[in-house]
This record gives sequence, C-alpha cells and structure tokens, in this order.
Amino acid sequence: MPDQLLTTAEVAEVLRVHPKHVYRLLRRGLPARRVGAEWRFSREDVLAWSGGRAAEARSETPAPAAGGALDAAPALVAANGDVAVLSLLALAAAQGPPLLGFVQADMAEAADLLRRRAVLAAGAHAGGFPSHVGDDRVARIHLVTREIGLVHPPGRPVTLEELPRRRLASRPGSAGVRRHLDEALRARKLDPARAHRKALLLRSHLEVALAVAAGRADVGLCSRAWGERAGLAFLPIATEPYGLIVKARDLGDARVVRLCEVAQGRAFRAEAGAIPGYDVEGAGDIRYDA
Repeated sequence: MPDQLLTTAEVAEVLRVHPKHVYRLLRRGLPARRVGAEWRFSREDVLAWSGGRAAEARSETPAPAAGGALDAAPALVAANGDVAVLSLLALAAAQGPPLLGFVQADMAEAADLLRRRAVLAAGAHAGGFPSHVGDDRVARIHLVTREIGLVHPPGRPVTLEELPRRRLASRPGSAGVRRHLDEALRARKLDPARAHRKALLLRSHLEVALAVAAGRADVGLCSRAWGERAGLAFLPIATEPYGLIVKARDLGDARVVRLCEVAQGRAFRAEAGAIPGYDVEGAGDIRYDA
C-alpha cells in the first residue's frame, strides 16, 4: 500500500500542534516535499521523525521566521557550475524577483559557505550529502542524476590504463568527482596518484572541458553535459545524484520555494532533460540525508 501524503493541516492534527507551527517544525527538519505551490508530508516520515517528539513540538517556543532581516542568507547559490544549476537559475530569473546569483565553488567550499550563512544554497552530489552543516539540519533539493566520466576529442579514444601517459585535466582531491575516477582506477589495480602526477587540476567541469577542447589536455574528468557542450567524446565512469542543499530552517524562504517550484516545473524538466547525461526524474523533490 502506498505511503499516505498529508497536507499541512493533517500533519498538525497528527502532531497535535497549530497548523502554523508545522512550518516551524519544517524548518527544524520535518521531512516534506513540494507538490506545486504546497507542501506534502509522508505520513510514515512524519511519524518516524516525530517519534516521541510530538509533546516537545507542542511546547516549543515559536522560532523567528526563516529569512528574517537580521538572519537572512544572501541570495546566492554556490556550486561548481553544473549545467543544471545554471539552467535552474536562468529559469528562476525569468520569473522575476526574488533573484538569485551564482558563486563558483567546489562541493566542500560550497558547504562551508552554507554553514557560515554566506550563501542560501550549495551544490552537492553523491558522497557529499550531509545531514547537517555545523549545528543546522540540512535538506536537499534534488535536481538531476548525471553521468560523470572522461572527455576526449572525437576519434582519439582513451582508456584508464593510458591516463599516466596522457595529459590529464582533472579536479583537486577535494572535489567530489575525483572519488569516481580514483575508485575506477583502483578497481583496475591502477594508482590514482600516478595518473595525477602531472595532471592539470582545474576548479570546474567547464574548465576541464575547455582545456581538452583547446588542446591543453588529452583527456579530462567532468560531466557528460559539459563534454557534450564542448563537442567532446565521452567515456562514462559513474552516475550520481546532484542537487542543492539548504538549511532546513530556510525551506519556507520565498527564494528556496522558488527554486523548488522551478525545479518541479515543466520548463526545467524539459530543458535539463534534453541535455545528454541528465535524468530529471524526481527534480524538485526535497530529501533528507542520514
């Protein structure tokens, strides 16, 4: 039997709180998902999350509204320049205010900016979905599942075994996508350090793709989406979910709501879904990671 989805009013009845208090609990990490312009809650998730906390929830002191003038994070999204994020922000801007800007940062940098409240949202992917940043519970807005691999000029195929002899454009060890390449090399009993001994380490997927397209590298580590845009051939290594993490207490912020609504919208799903290497199933879903 499928899990029952509850409205805000129904959750208030289950937890025996005022409906307005459900939004305060949502900012504290109550699992939810956007369905159009409204929130819906899995009955099983609500019961599992609340456990013995229903009484505590009733007695909590109301929290200040998310995004209050003194507490609001800047209207910025920190990410590594993933095509899906750029598409999301462009579509959000086309709808008018609230507007959000972009900050170039790898996954670790973006999470730290989110922790320090220097940005509203941070790009994250498999292996980098935290449950908290600092003391704050984190929620994840799923965007796409993407392909990661090696890009190279058409007609010049490459193998993992050849990487130590090729000019490799890669990412720093702190970058999440490096994990995929290093694991693939180890699976072939190859040394990742040897493959990266003379590698050109770059800050973004785009820079990697451009380095290969310009002839500064023979092969590069990046998403299929950026490789295709640069006219490069692609050797797949892994697929991974990609999305934005936000502080759970900011889920009621109008700017975060806009991101969710755009990600769930027909325009984003059509645009991102047409990009090679992207699967938009579940785009806009809000998820909580252990």
